[in-house]
Amino acid sequence: MRVNTNLFWILTVFMLLADAVYTTWSLLETGAVEWVGTMAIGLTGILSAFLAFYLGRVHHSQGAELPEDRLDANIDDGDPEIGFFSPWSWWPLVLGFSCAMLVLGLAVGVWVSFIGVVILIVAIVGWTFEYYRGYFAR
Repeated sequence: MRVNTNLFWILTVFMLLADAVYTTWSLLETGAVEWVGTMAIGLTGILSAFLAFYLGRVHHSQGAELPEDRLDANIDDGDPEIGFFSPWSWWPLVLGFSCAMLVLGLAVGVWVSFIGVVILIVAIVGWTFEYYRGYFAR
């Protein structure tokens, strides 16, 4: 994680220097500051500084290196338990369809969003209680 922190600090310095060069270049070319590019590059530098600071604090609070950073670590050391996922569940597909309908309704007509919200609620309840009924009931 120390390598990631150092890379983000290097990226911060690069982006802030690129921002200064971009601002100077736009001043020399047009006589005015081009605010969109200046702000975008500057905020990218600030974002990478936030990430570097956060990763540095997390690394410091852990008190040790990650398994990926150690040369003597095995592959199994960095393999976390991610969780349980339903292997044959159709509810994530229904949930994605309902979210698509919700966004489509915001873009095309609000009445479609109401249908999307109803299907979204049904999909969330169905996915949550999938193992309480039917073949997989406990």
